[in-house]
Amino acid sequence: MSFKVTVIGAGSIGFTKTLISDLLKVPEFVGCEFALTDINPANLDMVRQVIETIVSVNKLPAKVTATTDRRAAITGARYIMSCVRVGGLEAFASDISIPLKYGVDQCVGDTICAGGILYGQRNIPVILDFCKDIREVAEPGALFLNYANPMAMNTWAAEAYGGVNVVGLCHGVQHGASQIAKVLGIEEHELDYVCAGINHQTWYTEIRAKGRTVEADELLAGFEAHPVYSRQEKVRIDVLKRFGFYSTESNGHLSEYLPWYRKRPEEISRWIDMSDWIHGETGGYLRYSTERRNWFETDFPMFKEQANKPLSEHKRTSEHASHIIEAIETGRVYRGHFNRRNNGIITNLPDDAIIESPGYVDRFGINMIEGITLPTACAATCSVSVSVQRLSVEAAMTGNVDTLKLAVLHDPLVGAICTPDEVWAMVDEMLVAQAEWLPQYAHAVPAAKARVAKSTVKTRDWDGAARRRVRSVEELREVTGGHH
Repeated sequence: MSFKVTVIGAGSIGFTKTLISDLLKVPEFVGCEFALTDINPANLDMVRQVIETIVSVNKLPAKVTATTDRRAAITGARYIMSCVRVGGLEAFASDISIPLKYGVDQCVGDTICAGGILYGQRNIPVILDFCKDIREVAEPGALFLNYANPMAMNTWAAEAYGGVNVVGLCHGVQHGASQIAKVLGIEEHELDYVCAGINHQTWYTEIRAKGRTVEADELLAGFEAHPVYSRQEKVRIDVLKRFGFYSTESNGHLSEYLPWYRKRPEEISRWIDMSDWIHGETGGYLRYSTERRNWFETDFPMFKEQANKPLSEHKRTSEHASHIIEAIETGRVYRGHFNRRNNGIITNLPDDAIIESPGYVDRFGINMIEGITLPTACAATCSVSVSVQRLSVEAAMTGNVDTLKLAVLHDPLVGAICTPDEVWAMVDEMLVAQAEWLPQYAHAVPAAKARVAKSTVKTRDWDGAARRRVRSVEELREVTGGHH
């Protein structure tokens, strides 16, 4: 088979390498064209060298192209994947640092919460530009696979306003399932489950181990007894104990989507674990991403060398993209969890929400399983986030600052910490700091600047409850023995 797959934001090197290696593991796909595009020519060139190395070492007929001209990269493509981070690490840094002045301590800040909402404002105009290119120059009926966060907001905008066939993809469900299998002492293929909700707040509503139904108390006892998870996943275990269902999202992420665990600085250390950034460290993902970028730029020859391996050594991952494309192109059926517009699929979430739920893929496309009802408490938590996402998408589409402030005001963690005056001041400050990536708010920035200048809202100089400094490339080499 020969068709064209485009990766937008291909400079996210590790991820691009994984997605394309996965696709090249499908025997029918070794002759495809992989078009890489990114706004950073240096990163793009590095990733092109890595992918070309994989193709040539394995003597594959695949064609690799790289261009900073996005429209050219999308022209004639059948599948378009996005893994962009609009504003890069510079904007991301202010997603974390400005809310800290108002007492909002985020671990990741890329889904909801103050950081995730502003990230959505930066992303949505760009996502709609991608959609315009897809409608105009991609293969008719092309599928847009969005991997970029904030997943629900980006997919919502593309679905409602982009006029393209879109699916949002994440790996949270697979990661949580692998934990559950370990806790139950079984192999992953012996676990069967239904997992539904919204991205990063999906719930394992049915779990079967080797065909036997697993109840909540057995799962809870397993997690509480586990030597590693009992330390690292305290928030998830507490939610499992109270809700009766395990959530897909990491301890750090889950702690910032709910109003209960990060509301007081002295409480935060009770709920997080500092063995790895993902368990709740303040600004953990920003630190990790910054370290990775610095390391990649310094040690590129090592990364290129690692691409010199035969593909037989690459184990195809559980990332959905290659499996979806394989199912559509070959008719081999794939079951996974996909982000699509609800339209009644989950009976007790709003129709316009982007849900994450089970579906099957074959040559007829992606078909979701309808008629799932979430447990009431799980639906309640998801509904709060959906309301925040809806307001955020509306704000991004209209450039209305009042709507944006209402979105942040209704965020669970922000609402647990800030007064309305503090929310208004914080959003003004973020708008001013990120103005270059927020074209839809250009008209409102001068007034926001004036308000920031005469604001009487008290802020503090605070690094958060559990901040770590960014390590040097030398330190990273030492910690890992040079292995990436």
